[in-house]
Amino acid sequence: MLYRDFATQEAIDREYDPMRGRDPAMLLADWQARSEAVRKRLRVSQDVAYGPTLAERMDVYHAEGEGAPLHLFFHGGYWRSLGHREFGFVAEGLVAAGISVAVVNYALCPKVAFGELVRQARAAVAWSYRNGASLGVDASRLSVSGHSAGGHLAAMLLATDWTEEYGLPAEMIKGALCISGLYDLRPFPWSWLQPKLQLTGRDVNDYSPLFLPCRVPAAVQLVAGEEESTEFARQLHAHAEHLEAHGVAVSHELTPGDDHFSILDHYAPGGRFVQRIAAFHGL
Repeated sequence: MLYRDFATQEAIDREYDPMRGRDPAMLLADWQARSEAVRKRLRVSQDVAYGPTLAERMDVYHAEGEGAPLHLFFHGGYWRSLGHREFGFVAEGLVAAGISVAVVNYALCPKVAFGELVRQARAAVAWSYRNGASLGVDASRLSVSGHSAGGHLAAMLLATDWTEEYGLPAEMIKGALCISGLYDLRPFPWSWLQPKLQLTGRDVNDYSPLFLPCRVPAAVQLVAGEEESTEFARQLHAHAEHLEAHGVAVSHELTPGDDHFSILDHYAPGGRFVQRIAAFHGL
């Protein structure tokens, strides 16, 4: 067997193909149009640098007034495609709820090694915490979420020793929402993604949240769509059990009627994810 009960690459590819029944060009065009419309309606600081490389940028969508909480969103794309500009639409509902939003860009495989994506995600959080005043936010009220590959990155942020490695408070992140995340990287070296990801055995061990302790005392929510493949659901349940075993307060669910992409509609004004992120901040 290559991974668990999967004997062939084709079997793994089927389970980890989120585009089943979807037109990718139409999906991307919709996200781009919605994001551009949101940028026209909201006050946004584009391409704020959080690190030295060109990829280390974020678009910050500002809530009204000073001292709003800050939420960082990490996009999906299986670590090898897309960027922050396609996902501005996730900010609208959160800004309406009084939360400023940083939609984070990061470098992609294979241009950089897999571990560099994790480093950049951590850098985005560290920079945001230290530079909250320049963004007009209260960085002591910081939360994160991510979708798909971004859900993996959000989970890796919870596995970070912020005090030992960055000199920052362990409780800096108040809440994390991981959506359709990949927490066990073991199937991907055997998948269609490997030529892009070029994962090593050490990468799988070092960057699978399922194998790492949770070092952040945050409220954690794991969500996936009920219409996603059984592997997305299994990954969710396995990681929830892992976190619970480490004493983490975690909730987890499969949202009815959602596939891998419609689940992002819960970021709409008044949506399920907006309410949950607002609750991280007591709003």
